[in-house]
Amino acid sequence: MAIRIIYEKCTLCRQCIDVCPFGAIEIKDDKLFINENCNLCGLCVKTCPEDALIKEEKTISAVDISQYKGIWFFAESRDGKLCPVALEMLNAALKLKKDLGEEVAGVLIGNNVKCLADELKTRGADRVYVIDDPLLEHFKEEPYAIAMAQLITKHKPNIVIAAATMMGRAFIPSVAARIKTGLTADCTDVSIDPETKLLVQTRPTFGGNLMARIICKNHRPQMATIRPKMFDEVPEIEDSPLEIILEQFNKNDLQDRVILLGKEKIENIIDLQEAEVIVSGGRGVKEPKNFAMIKELADLLGGAVGASRAAVDSGWIPYPHQVGQTGKTVKPKIYIACGISGAIQHLAGMQTSDYIIAINKDPDAPIFRVANLGIVGDIFEVIPALIKRIKENKKC
Repeated sequence: MAIRIIYEKCTLCRQCIDVCPFGAIEIKDDKLFINENCNLCGLCVKTCPEDALIKEEKTISAVDISQYKGIWFFAESRDGKLCPVALEMLNAALKLKKDLGEEVAGVLIGNNVKCLADELKTRGADRVYVIDDPLLEHFKEEPYAIAMAQLITKHKPNIVIAAATMMGRAFIPSVAARIKTGLTADCTDVSIDPETKLLVQTRPTFGGNLMARIICKNHRPQMATIRPKMFDEVPEIEDSPLEIILEQFNKNDLQDRVILLGKEKIENIIDLQEAEVIVSGGRGVKEPKNFAMIKELADLLGGAVGASRAAVDSGWIPYPHQVGQTGKTVKPKIYIACGISGAIQHLAGMQTSDYIIAINKDPDAPIFRVANLGIVGDIFEVIPALIKRIKENKKC
């Protein structure tokens, strides 16, 4: 898409310059010029009294779209088990299938992962593509991206979705770049447009103040990563026919520029996105040492420690604990927000929790608008009191 100038009609009246909100139009050597600041909003086209500006849209497709069929989801696995988020992506794919009518296929990549395909028999998938190779035992971005790109190039799916986890965010963009298609990252929803049958990819923009709906008209596959917990895990059904297709990993393109020196498992760490109880601290915690009481409360409840961006940016707690638009999206049974005001970016990552408890000394804090239970009080008085009561009850 571009703005074309018809110089024969242009009178240099400057009306387009005055209306442009981006300062993208200027006059050089007695000629109108559009610079790199243009975002194609089209205001100049509407304003020009001489019709000297035309907005042109190119609709040339790089591929034969009719060849692409099917809805794929990346079935993420770890330590020989399917990750729960894989079943969330399958649920999203099955919902797309209802409106599009195309078959759903999972993609398993790793070493000794073929056995995991059996679990999808009771979940509604039509087929599973498996690339099983010792080189893929431990996740590395380049080998996984190459393997996925090889599958897509060969089988030509219409839609490919994956979870916006650390793994999905790491290698799926590389897949999209390799096969020269678009990717909408960190979606909160995906759906099928009833008229065009295109994938509508919804994600927050402008700091979470707007929801953008994005489509990919001219390239395939249509690709998106979806935040975890946006879809429930697909429930089990009776065993259904499942076609398992084994594919070879072509290593010709692999440079393998990353060498894995070792792998160490950190014990007793609860994944925020799997935790049933999360206790989160915000700016009101005031300093790093005070996260000790947040952790004590979380431990007593068998939960995990979360944090707002303000707490992470202040260096009080590491980024993996961050909940929100730029952190993790969570959906625990109980979410306890301690000293968190409730900025829209934080709410975007936790407001689908089953039950929200907010503790804040400001009665007008936005967090109370989404809370099921609000406690107006100082967290340094309320949390110690909660800890004391829970310990007393556990002794009974």
